[in-house]
Amino acid sequence: MDLKEFQKRVCYQIYPASFKDSNNDGWGDLNGIISKLDYLHNLGIGMIWLSPIYSSPMDDMGYDISDYKAINPLFGTMEDFECLIKEAKKRDILIVMDLVINHTSTEHEWFKKAISGQENKKYRDYYFIKRGKKAHKKPNNWQATFTGSAWIEAKGLPGYYYMHLFCDTQADLNYKNENVIKEIEDVIRFWLDKGVYGFRCDVINHIYKTSLKDDHSHFLINKGSKYYLNQEGMYTVLTRIRTEVLDNYDTFLVGETGNITPKIGQRLIKERCLDTFFEFEHPNAYRGMLPIFKKKFNPKQFMNLIMKWQHSLPWMANYLENHDQLRSINMYGNADKYYLESGKLLATLLLTLKGTPFIYQGEEIGMLNNDNLRLSETNDICAHMVFKTAKRILTFYSDEKLDELIANSINRDQARSPFQWSDEVNAGFNEGAKTWIPIHNDYEKINANCSVFDSNSIFNYYKKLIEIRKNNLPLLLGEIKEEVISKSLIAYSRYHENEKFLIILNFSDKTIKYKKKNNLQLIISNYSNEISFDSLPPYFAGIYKVNE
Repeated sequence: MDLKEFQKRVCYQIYPASFKDSNNDGWGDLNGIISKLDYLHNLGIGMIWLSPIYSSPMDDMGYDISDYKAINPLFGTMEDFECLIKEAKKRDILIVMDLVINHTSTEHEWFKKAISGQENKKYRDYYFIKRGKKAHKKPNNWQATFTGSAWIEAKGLPGYYYMHLFCDTQADLNYKNENVIKEIEDVIRFWLDKGVYGFRCDVINHIYKTSLKDDHSHFLINKGSKYYLNQEGMYTVLTRIRTEVLDNYDTFLVGETGNITPKIGQRLIKERCLDTFFEFEHPNAYRGMLPIFKKKFNPKQFMNLIMKWQHSLPWMANYLENHDQLRSINMYGNADKYYLESGKLLATLLLTLKGTPFIYQGEEIGMLNNDNLRLSETNDICAHMVFKTAKRILTFYSDEKLDELIANSINRDQARSPFQWSDEVNAGFNEGAKTWIPIHNDYEKINANCSVFDSNSIFNYYKKLIEIRKNNLPLLLGEIKEEVISKSLIAYSRYHENEKFLIILNFSDKTIKYKKKNNLQLIISNYSNEISFDSLPPYFAGIYKVNE
């Protein structure tokens, strides 16, 4: 099997605002990223995914783009970006950018023209700008993902509304318009010509709206999704972009695709819409029917969901946390009693699944949720909008209780606090300026400087795992098979030709037994002492070579 570059490498997600502040203004920036490339190279990273760095009013932290071909001054200049590409290349690191093409900011030139002056005849059709059915009645009953109506009245156009499936300053683009497709193709060419390797495509399975009819197939949430999720036109548009643009480059597309099935995923790959994608079933396994309420973590359910996708697709994008999810040790491990063991167990899982591993900044040093963060200290527009909606519905909860519920379930800023580089002022993120979001107060004991020089750290465990994966074909490209999936014991094998590896994980704080069936040679474990299969300790993880 000839592997493509994205299949050989481990990818690292950088959330630029929180990675490294080089000019002490409180915001991370491109020069800060450049200064830490050696750190990433040392870890074994071969690819970086940058969350948006484009010009933006930052209502949704850069996912509201006002100019696709300009760098946000908060992060630096185009020259800084070109320097990043050059310096990353020296270290054999590829750059993947976030491609946010479902919507633009309402500050984008296209949208401004769409709602003003004589030019609006052309640009109004770039978006969904429609007259209300009657006075003060919106074009349909669709809901925004961040709660509330998906329509808001356009300033300067009385009686007209524009669609926003996310926050109200993110206007959805109309992919039935030929000009929109051509504009986006031009944007993609612009960045590929700069030397970018590929793109992570934000909410890519939302981009095509088949109809604007009312949706009565959903009761409380997702009204409208019948007409915008996974529509036939999505495949047509993405395959066209592949044929007309991407096929002219050595490139890579990974999609953010919530609410899909394996059948849809298979079609996305078969029709070359995407190279791989992120599924959302396993991280949502800990959420209740309403997202602000959590369920007890169920390792068996969690692993069965992961395996469903492992078997359904030839290559997955594997992740345990990112800028939209809470920290994995908090979600799936035991941060209090078995912190180190949990972090290493999760690293073992991530680096031994079939597909490309995506590590979120700080995951490799075991960063935890900043759970002291209250909504008044956060920028997460989703959390603020959910709070307003919950306050209207859950009237029996105090503001303080709602704040606590949201902060510990869907406040994405909990996992976005500045990277903890050292035990110095502001965790080494900068030289002491006020940071855009508070630093986690555990930085004196959890930081990169301590981790790099501690042979027993989560960082060095990740480093070893990345090297093991790189040098063993079964772990890189082999097939996967479940051996045991029980309440807390997970065991699966990776095999290729005549080589086979067994991965054993104990997702509990109890000592459990594994019925050994093979002659096994330990490759790596998260415990330093020799472990008996009759008594696997809490949060044990081990990789074994199977000697048949």
